[in-house]
Amino acid sequence: MLDWRGLACAFALLIAAPPTVSAAESTAPSLLLAERYRGGIDVPDYWISEKLDGVRAFWDGRVLRFRSGNPVPAPPWFLDGLPAEALDGELWLGRGRFDELSAIVRRHVPDDAAWRRVRYMVFELPGAAGTFSVRIERMQGIVAVAHRPWLAVIPQFRLADAEALKNKLDEILRAGGEGLMLHRADAAYETGRSTALLKYTPWLDAEATVVGHLPGKGRHAGRLGALRMELPDGRHFSLGSGLTDAWRRNPPPLGTQVTYRYRELTPGGMPRFPRFLRVRDNP
Repeated sequence: MLDWRGLACAFALLIAAPPTVSAAESTAPSLLLAERYRGGIDVPDYWISEKLDGVRAFWDGRVLRFRSGNPVPAPPWFLDGLPAEALDGELWLGRGRFDELSAIVRRHVPDDAAWRRVRYMVFELPGAAGTFSVRIERMQGIVAVAHRPWLAVIPQFRLADAEALKNKLDEILRAGGEGLMLHRADAAYETGRSTALLKYTPWLDAEATVVGHLPGKGRHAGRLGALRMELPDGRHFSLGSGLTDAWRRNPPPLGTQVTYRYRELTPGGMPRFPRFLRVRDNP
């Protein structure tokens, strides 16, 4: 005989249970990724912007997400000010302030005062029709209508030739910036890695996984000396240069994805002069 009271109670608990994030909702969004600038292009065909050292964030019109697909724990007022349209951009504090920014946006309980300093710098409209030139105008219109001090479009500009591009890169680097981004003006929106978007920096960069903590020697005795890193093909290398005292006291956990810089690859395909840059922005 069925226990109707038990079934009714279970049904009531099911209705009252808080909603969970589905696998589809937590999946990393498919975004446009840049190839590296290597010269040989017609520079006037591209819109150019500064490469910001921020945390990439995708707004789907309802939820703000990291590249991993996990929601960004931003304050409600920050999210309520965003428009209904999908946006792609960077959470940013300013040049050379990535670690400070990362600490703010990774807190499960947002620090309201700290978030007042964060800006969402938009550089793309995911899924929108038209060329990139058309999308720039639409982005500017959307941001103007939203009229929020923390929401802005990354300034885009054009240059005449490769010499002007190199001069602009030098100017950005002297001011403490990371480099430049070039987006082909006539490009339709697409996802995945594409030559429609190019990054121009003095260093190469890549990602690897932390698989070990190597003890320090000399002045680093008693704390981290270097990270043992694993490349996607399974090969290992040590990464010690660029680590701050804070990272040496509290190193990234095993399994963490780290972005590092290097000058070039050795004949054997290993990074030459690797330098720790940051923990990948995928909380």
